[in-house]
Amino acid sequence: MTNTSIQTYMLKTFEHLHSNPEISWEEVKTTGFLKQETEKLGCRVTTFPDSTGLIAEIGNGKPIVAIRADIDALSQEVNGDFQPNHSCGHDAHMTIVLGAIQILKERSAEWEGTIRFIFQPAEEKGTGALKMVELGAVDDVDFLFGVHLRPENEMGDGYAAPFLIHGAARFISASISGEDMHGARPHLGANAIEAGAALVHMLKNIYVNPLTPASIKMTKFISGGESSNIIPGNAEFSLDLRAQTNEAMDHLQNKLEKAFKAVESFYDVKVSFSIPATLPAAIKNDEAVSIMNNAIINSLSEERCLPPIITTGGDDFHFYTIKRPHLKATMLGLGCGLVPGLHHPDMTFRREAMVKGAEILTEAAILALGTGRVDS
Repeated sequence: MTNTSIQTYMLKTFEHLHSNPEISWEEVKTTGFLKQETEKLGCRVTTFPDSTGLIAEIGNGKPIVAIRADIDALSQEVNGDFQPNHSCGHDAHMTIVLGAIQILKERSAEWEGTIRFIFQPAEEKGTGALKMVELGAVDDVDFLFGVHLRPENEMGDGYAAPFLIHGAARFISASISGEDMHGARPHLGANAIEAGAALVHMLKNIYVNPLTPASIKMTKFISGGESSNIIPGNAEFSLDLRAQTNEAMDHLQNKLEKAFKAVESFYDVKVSFSIPATLPAAIKNDEAVSIMNNAIINSLSEERCLPPIITTGGDDFHFYTIKRPHLKATMLGLGCGLVPGLHHPDMTFRREAMVKGAEILTEAAILALGTGRVDS
């Protein structure tokens, strides 16, 4: 297949995936489409009765190199309606990996071993990688590569970086429990809205080492009803925690729990919370980064290969190496003219850049399998 025909295939595939987004753990049609496409490409395909997502393989024997693509969309308000939306680029990631399968098959004479393609669900929930680990997707894998589109304010179009230094993220779902009271008698109870406002103020006074980027924000607060003369005693809220290191994240949560206790004591309410998802900070593997660095140089040029990128965003990709420490892994950052930004409902990018992403991942896989030259 020529470069032109691969690009045509990838653009058509992207349009289908972009037009049919599905949120985390509901990627049923997406999984079916990926199964159909990978089987067409001659892959051995494994699906799972209790999970969306799939694993596809080409080649045989050792070593085993894996490439991961996340497949879920965000639930987001678009033009006034909440709906699934691929504003994080996962439709592009799937397309890039499908393109890499085609190129790897065409270059099959250049490599020996097994290449595994992990199409992972529920990255946006922070739980999909853990499920793939549970299913044994990386138990026998030597190298693991991922990819993520990068916004224009982080990386220029046509550039790439061999390692995304993601920070840790933690998402808190919480509630304030008290009793409603008459608007004329505020002294008889606690106002959940005032308790929430006090908590927001306290969040601004949680500090970590200034050399370590970190933040904690309230991202949802719901309290009260239709009657304006009732002081609400109950509320629900969400918090988003970010830190560049796992140690700083633990510090943030420790301080947050102390803030909860202070609010409980002062307002005579109960603050309950759960952690539906947490994402670990990236841990660097020099060998994997070196391979990806060479893959970028071979596919683009030395001038267009950037140093590792520090980003405050998070990704559950890093659970693979935390849960399976033998893995040598890194995530490719791909510049593609992405604007206005990731998670923006109108996010867009130069779609032809996906072809270069597929070429870089192909090169990285071949180098990792040991048939190419890897410079130290």
